[in-house]
Amino acid sequence: MKQQWHPDPEPIKTNDTAAVAVGTAVWAVAFVALLIFRPAPENTWWIWTCLTGVGFGFVGIWLVRRPGRG
Repeated sequence: MKQQWHPDPEPIKTNDTAAVAVGTAVWAVAFVALLIFRPAPENTWWIWTCLTGVGFGFVGIWLVRRPGRG
């Protein structure tokens, strides 16, 4: 028995820049919090993880804002 074909739905319009910016801001807040409250010496990699998240967030913002994407 064959299933009836249905057309694909239209893509949902989203604000990609805002979504990436919110994620980047969360990483930045976590970075500042870790600088204030200083993790144990064996957990200092958390600081670098947050800093990397902020860096990748800026790259993500650049990628979603570049002209001619998609």
